[in-house]
Amino acid sequence: MEPVTHGLTSIALGRAGLNKFTRMATPMLLVAGYAPDVDWITYFISPSAMFHYRRAITHSLAGAMALAVLVAAVFWWFGRKHPTAPLRFWRALLVCGIGACSHLLLDLPNRYGLRLFWPFSDTWVAWNIIDTVDIWALSALLLGLLMPGLFRMVSEEIGARPERRGPQRGAIVALALLAAYATGKFVLHERAVQVLSARLYHGEVPVAVGAFPSYVSPLAWRGIVETENTIEEVEVRLGPGSFFDPERGVTNYKPDPSPMLEAARQTRTFAQFISFAKFPIAHVVRMRDGYRVELRDLRFSSDTSRWAGFMAVVEMDEEMRVQKEFISSAEQKKLAAR
Repeated sequence: MEPVTHGLTSIALGRAGLNKFTRMATPMLLVAGYAPDVDWITYFISPSAMFHYRRAITHSLAGAMALAVLVAAVFWWFGRKHPTAPLRFWRALLVCGIGACSHLLLDLPNRYGLRLFWPFSDTWVAWNIIDTVDIWALSALLLGLLMPGLFRMVSEEIGARPERRGPQRGAIVALALLAAYATGKFVLHERAVQVLSARLYHGEVPVAVGAFPSYVSPLAWRGIVETENTIEEVEVRLGPGSFFDPERGVTNYKPDPSPMLEAARQTRTFAQFISFAKFPIAHVVRMRDGYRVELRDLRFSSDTSRWAGFMAVVEMDEEMRVQKEFISSAEQKKLAAR
């Protein structure tokens, strides 16, 4: 999720009761909750570095726990000699662990996913139910966190005694609304997958299907369907009276088998990219002194983020000998074309 949702979730966890568990709970939740995103530094290094390390080390269970220990140790060091309420390390560690795990839990629902079990496995885990920027999830958190303040203002205006536990109850409501929203999106996602799987596409049976959320409407999904010869991009709407037409979409034809594709598939870069991509599609470009094979993931063809521009590139000579292989981006491609 985007940073604001992460921050509001940390604040809600603090208000819901963790701020009574130990001193400085909310600051620890915020720091530990944001800590996994330290891997954003790879954005400024190169597309290859971002592809290999973003959402891997610090977004794994092992990495998140290591960050929780580090953050807890820092807070404990500065708070251990407080004259009246010294900070206990095990309490700080528990709070920081919750903060770091909340970050992973918020990032799992989107289509990018995490390498959750790194370093034991490089498998990407993604639930595909909530987009990175989701106004409904953000609204649920804001509603629960801000309403108690509004009720307090009204109570003061009419001279009534304000509810002392209002902020705590509001935070619990915010977290409950977020959980209910995620559950509802899971149900809708399964329904969208069923709709996509039950149709034929240009007379062909689906081999694999995927449904990906829209950040605008919970009822709108972007469907991708792989058949034997094509990969289809279609829109699925689940609202009352909605109609799904499998023929109204974008058809991407798979490339014919070729020596260039076979040579590219043998490279380490293609193997790594395919482990990430759910709907990979290759494109062979004839160059002056050889060939260039590009592999991208259709999950992100309608996205404008840097993740959308990731592609595996293999360049080879006329004899199909690999000369260069790397992870590129749409930004690099545009600069090279100038």
